Amino acid sequence: MAEPRTRPLTVAGRALAGTVSVAVLGASGFTWYEYRQLDSGMVKSAALTEARKNAPPHLDKSVNLLLIGLDSRKDMDGNDLPKEFVEEELHAGSSEIGGYNTNALIVLHIPANGGRVTALSVPRDDYVQTVGADGKMHKIKEAYGIAKEAAEAKLGGKGLSTAELERQSREAGRAATLQTVQAFLDIPIDHFAEVNLIGFYDIAKAVEPIQVCLNNPVDDPIVARTATHEGGGTGLKLPAGVSSLDARQALSFVRQRHHLKNGDLDRTHRQQAFISSVVYKLKQEGVVGDLGRLQRLFDVVKKDVVIDDRWNVLDFAQQAPNLTGGNVEFNTLPITGFKTIGGQEVNTVDPDQIKRIVKQLFGHEPPPPAAPDAPAPTGSAPTGTPSAAPAATPAKARSVVDVRGASAEAAAAESKALAELGFPTGRVTESATAGRAKAATVVYGAGAKADAEQLAARYGVTATAATGSAAAPAGHVVVTLAATRTPVPSATAATAATGTPADEPTPDLPMQGPAVKAGGIPCVD
Repeated sequence: MAEPRTRPLTVAGRALAGTVSVAVLGASGFTWYEYRQLDSGMVKSAALTEARKNAPPHLDKSVNLLLIGLDSRKDMDGNDLPKEFVEEELHAGSSEIGGYNTNALIVLHIPANGGRVTALSVPRDDYVQTVGADGKMHKIKEAYGIAKEAAEAKLGGKGLSTAELERQSREAGRAATLQTVQAFLDIPIDHFAEVNLIGFYDIAKAVEPIQVCLNNPVDDPIVARTATHEGGGTGLKLPAGVSSLDARQALSFVRQRHHLKNGDLDRTHRQQAFISSVVYKLKQEGVVGDLGRLQRLFDVVKKDVVIDDRWNVLDFAQQAPNLTGGNVEFNTLPITGFKTIGGQEVNTVDPDQIKRIVKQLFGHEPPPPAAPDAPAPTGSAPTGTPSAAPAATPAKARSVVDVRGASAEAAAAESKALAELGFPTGRVTESATAGRAKAATVVYGAGAKADAEQLAARYGVTATAATGSAAAPAGHVVVTLAATRTPVPSATAATAATGTPADEPTPDLPMQGPAVKAGGIPCVD
């Protein structure tokens, strides 16, 4: 029997590739007639054929699905999107901005025997070895555009129409993106879906209003572009808590990167939260049972979404309920820090660490045993769990880490995670300061500066030297965690309402901030 050909109808834009249509498939009585109507109108790509030549081997019968959000202000034929739409309504800049960067890359791992679906976001500025582009080190988002430009130069003298040149050169971009992601994560990609800016807007328009939740109020005023300033801003202004967004606001919500503590990294969590909120709405409001609204969604998908030509929608519909019942967890792969290379700011990464994390998270490799002196956690990790993780080295080479948390349980959970990365465990205490803090702090004693700076990158903050041995003894780093935040409504409440059973816990792995769990309206920064 042929392996399942997956097909989530994605929500994507400058910074989003999502799973809205997967919810449609999984929660509706998807008939053969509906399948033929949808499948016959989809834009299909053969890019996966080239990518599979260099794909890592399959270790089981699970399915890996790559969702691509293309930062392009052009349509399928290479024509500029209407200026009044891009610049005036969406405040997304001109058609010359963005190029063909893939500003959202999300891998959905669907287990062979069902169970929780794992979603991994790859930060767009990760500095990696490209495959199928020019073979050099670039931001991972640039693999598409580099390969597309090279293909255009090669095909330019063949007398192709503008539309055909666009189609063929985009195929080269897709193949390069697929191969680069496969090599970086060391997994095969079985299927993919791609959507650009207008695709996200069209799908958001079909399901608006959409509720989202913010931990803090946001104000992202628009700054005009000048000769000395690139401009920016989305115009988004929302209070803390739950807000209902129209399609234009939804695009601003997933595009904002200014005035966020962790910039693009926080924007990745916005993408994940938005996907969760849209899927939750489709389930709760019975959109999947409304044939009129379903048809509008299908019409958008056929116009704006590109999928691989190996995808069998009907086969995949049998697996889709796991994607729509709150049984999905989104994680963001960690970075090790930031660096300026060739005038560009990039995320530095540890490729070996990334591969280990992916294998452990996908169940292909057992997690490393906990350090013997690490205290057993009595609760879950705080919502303020840090961002980039340092690469593990032998414990004897590391400074002792004292952890203070808003609760003893939160401190113990984080201390255990650090112990598994090779940091010797120090004092683990409850702290009133942590209960009030909005951001983590990292203070180091004599001889511990290097380790402190690596830990500071993990939390997205700057390490500071201790003012005395009382603040941090020699050879010690003192980490004070940020206060825990609780999403509302919680995934637990949604589980109780929907009857979806709890799944096995995620292994304690270093990730870029807290996981975003589907099944409700998760709160993010």
